[in-house]
Amino acid sequence: MQPRHFSLRFYLFGGLLSLLIGVVTLTAPTALALSGKIREFAVPTDFSVPTGITAGRDGNLWFTEIAANKIGRITTAGVVTGEFATPTPGSEPFGITAGRDGNLWFTEAAFGVNKIGRITTAGVITEFPLPTNCGSSFGCGPNLITAGPDGNLWFTEGLGNKIGRITTAGVVTGEFATPTASSAPFGITAGRDGNLWFTEEVFSANKIGRITTAGVVTEFLVPTARSFPRGITAGRDGNLWFTEFDGNKIGRITTAGVVTEFPIPTARSGPDFITAGPDGNLWFTEFSGNKIGRISPTPKHKLAEFAVPTANSFPIGITAGPHGKLWFTESFSNKIGQLR
Repeated sequence: MQPRHFSLRFYLFGGLLSLLIGVVTLTAPTALALSGKIREFAVPTDFSVPTGITAGRDGNLWFTEIAANKIGRITTAGVVTGEFATPTPGSEPFGITAGRDGNLWFTEAAFGVNKIGRITTAGVITEFPLPTNCGSSFGCGPNLITAGPDGNLWFTEGLGNKIGRITTAGVVTGEFATPTASSAPFGITAGRDGNLWFTEEVFSANKIGRITTAGVVTEFLVPTARSFPRGITAGRDGNLWFTEFDGNKIGRITTAGVVTEFPIPTARSGPDFITAGPDGNLWFTEFSGNKIGRISPTPKHKLAEFAVPTANSFPIGITAGPHGKLWFTESFSNKIGQLR
């Protein structure tokens, strides 16, 4: 089965196509509350398709522009102060994260590019080719990336069926195969247990993976069949929280591998990326539902949804930013959203 969403043409239409065809210690949310009010800021480059977003150590938000082949920088006031073209044309930058070195690190997901990029806060980009093509003429298909507890950057290789590790010097020091063949690892995050956790999105896998910093992989099956797990993040409760794009649920997995699922009120909402908010809740984008969702880790697991003002914006990436706000990308409306 051909994995989905490894290049722009698959990502933009894959979500719409899919619509057709334990015991844990809980941490109460902090007093910092988010109203759910949303502001939107236009990206200067037309049809850039903003996708991933992360908070930089410089106090700005940084985002990928998959169609424009750029990395964007936006201030907390909503002013885009830079768009930096990747050296490789047509590289389709996708996932992005802040490294411990103070730089931003991103994946270049286009077929045949097969690189990890690094951009300084001044906008200087360096690219690092992956050492193998993962047995595919299309390359390894790097998807999302996160800073690991070991100081390295860890990323998923969807076409290569591997988890990769790269140092802040740009040296790839490991590519670790997942036990399930053609599992298409996608989302990845650092857990509070010192491991990396990732999603395996294709229907034939339908699993959550855990990898130690030494490269040992364990997999856990998601109860809902063909759920298409996508984004994943670490919650303040010590668990990992993930989205089920086709299952229309939010999943929670303990570090022991016990999964619990919570349905989303909006049918076929397409939950995509997810992040831990400053209020202690988990916040996620609804790609098809055109909403931002919130679920509480407390026992009642209250779930709320907030409509994005621009219709058919198809939000994807989401991150916690400075000053207690959340930031997200609107792929089709070419905007960056702020929830406060």
